[in-house]
Amino acid sequence: MVKLIALYKQPEDPKAFDEHYKNVHTPITKKIPGLRKMEVTKIVGSPMGESEYYLLCEMYYDDHESLKAAMKSEESKASAKDLMSFAGKLVTLMIGEEVDA
Repeated sequence: MVKLIALYKQPEDPKAFDEHYKNVHTPITKKIPGLRKMEVTKIVGSPMGESEYYLLCEMYYDDHESLKAAMKSEESKASAKDLMSFAGKLVTLMIGEEVDA
């Protein structure tokens, strides 16, 4: 499996961020073709105390080809446009592969 990972820093207004993320961004993102699973984790701290990060989203695809095809879709473009509108300065995107540990 291949993951597109979105890591968000702390928003200025967590309540407004959560509302937009849950009610607007997530429904748009879940329509992306090839998306197998979407897991969202709220960061509540770190071993050192507070964290500069607020939210982690992992979006799973079968393989790199599936992810590439998904990123070219209209649904993905809509998700990206929405992302930039409310969290462009907060988000870092990464691609990862699951490995056996």
